[in-house]
Amino acid sequence: MSRWGSIVEAFRHNVAESPQRQAVVFCRGAGERLVEASLTYAELDRAAEATAGWLGRRCRPGDRALLLYPTGLDFVASFLGCLYAGVIPVPVPLPGNFRQHVDRTSAIARDADVAVVLTDAANLGTVADWMLQEGLDDLGWAATDGTGSGTVTGADDAGGPADPADAGTAHPARPDDIAFLQYTSGSTSDPKGVMVTHGNVLHNLGSVHRTLGWTAQTRFCSWLPLYHDMGLIAMLLAPLYLGSTAVLIRPNDFLKRPHLWLDAIDRYRAEVACAPNFAYDLCARLLTDEQVAALDLSSWRYACNGAEPIDPATLDRFASRFAPAGFRYEAFLPTYGLAEATLCVTGARPTGRPVGALVDPDLLARDVFAPAPAGTPGLALVGSGRVNSLDVRIVDPGTGGVLPDGRVGEVWIRGGSVTRGYWGDPEATRRSFDAVTADGEGGFLRTGDLGTFDDGELYVTGRIKEMMIVHGRNLYPHDVEREVRGVAEAFAGLPSAVFSVPVPREEIVVVQELRTRSRDAAEVAGLASAVKTTLGRVLGVRVAGVVFVRVGQVRRTTSGKIQRTLMRELFVSGALDATYADLDPELRDRFRTDRSAVPVPAGRG
Repeated sequence: MSRWGSIVEAFRHNVAESPQRQAVVFCRGAGERLVEASLTYAELDRAAEATAGWLGRRCRPGDRALLLYPTGLDFVASFLGCLYAGVIPVPVPLPGNFRQHVDRTSAIARDADVAVVLTDAANLGTVADWMLQEGLDDLGWAATDGTGSGTVTGADDAGGPADPADAGTAHPARPDDIAFLQYTSGSTSDPKGVMVTHGNVLHNLGSVHRTLGWTAQTRFCSWLPLYHDMGLIAMLLAPLYLGSTAVLIRPNDFLKRPHLWLDAIDRYRAEVACAPNFAYDLCARLLTDEQVAALDLSSWRYACNGAEPIDPATLDRFASRFAPAGFRYEAFLPTYGLAEATLCVTGARPTGRPVGALVDPDLLARDVFAPAPAGTPGLALVGSGRVNSLDVRIVDPGTGGVLPDGRVGEVWIRGGSVTRGYWGDPEATRRSFDAVTADGEGGFLRTGDLGTFDDGELYVTGRIKEMMIVHGRNLYPHDVEREVRGVAEAFAGLPSAVFSVPVPREEIVVVQELRTRSRDAAEVAGLASAVKTTLGRVLGVRVAGVVFVRVGQVRRTTSGKIQRTLMRELFVSGALDATYADLDPELRDRFRTDRSAVPVPAGRG
């Protein structure tokens, strides 16, 4: 049970206890170095109060505010300002230049029925244009850094959100009140607004804090987007809850120069840094020997890895690459979580190396988790840790029967971290949040994830909606994608999407990003053939199609997850912009692409 009744209460306790401690440090990439700006707890409190006062004059408690910011101090102050005012923040990415990003942001704004849009002055013009183009120009808007405010209809607003006169008393929130809407990433469906309460956040952070022993002296460092649950809750709200310091970097700075993240961990002696698997892989591949030699990562005690399947080879590669910089393999903490359970469901304990297993792939295809026979290659899996203060069951998704350890089924969860459901969608809420087991126990969240327990360790094996049943076998696409990465050096660091299509029985299709510039037609055709041959040998089933697309064309969610369902839809509809496609005849006849088995011209990429 939390000692606090709300996130605001916990934060303001830390303001009173340590007003001059750095609450948030924002590091902006300036070439190969970082430029710092920061707010103390007292300064962040004043900035949040100012925004809350502006909101209080325009919104009622329970209204929704769309937050459109890059990572930075303005987002943090705006988010807390909403909580102070009792307004529900809805963090989303800026609309961006791609149509799918614009459509997603617009859909969220309408689904949440927002009353106001908050941004910063640098993006105010872009946001105002987006609102006008999307027919949202009846909403109020503000740039919360104080250089622009008002409504798009031109109503007078001389005070502005950063006027100190706007400061006031925070709205008293209760544990059951909605703190914010966390829109799901939409890897297998349209995004839904998860209603996360103050009590959910306090329960989740409290359980992680007790398990890992984090304190007010534990520093955090993150490049993760603040509109994603791991970035927002684990890397921002956790340190503010503890009274410690959050060091933030913009995602684009990390993606362009991965060493900046590790430089910041070193510079600020951070102990906690969380990221998906691909981030560790990116660092291991791209940092130079000189950059590694300049690092001291000995402070990094909690290298959390979650949000996508964990590749044991990535852990080995990263730990080996950065061991000379003081990184310890034991610092890796694999985790499992989802927005519907606030954030964290299971996590490794910082007492040893991550737990792994070498399992029999043929038995796993029949939903049985068992060791691979001696002398066989097996499938290497990484455990996602043990349960944190929740009731987690493995359930047959068809019958509702609770399964024993070693049997693969759907992961069901109940407890204080399970959220209230989906905003404005009672039917979807009922389907996902009111599950009852075959023996009559109710109140479970159906996650849609498949997994099993082995000696208390949760192993997540895939998604129900993405699992492929091919020639009578259950295959998980991320396992196949992992094999694709090892086929050729040309695929290193580039994503693929694997799915199945009926022709009429299910057949496997691989869509792989490939830099085709300077590759001739024979080389590209050879790479496609190598994918088919290698996967056929490893999986024991035929791969009917290999499609190459340009870099950036394998769609991901805002958190970096592969959108396999969307990629399948694009393939089936003929909307993939393929540079090369090697399709079996029956597949080619049914699903035409512009370049089926046609070599890509040299220089294209």
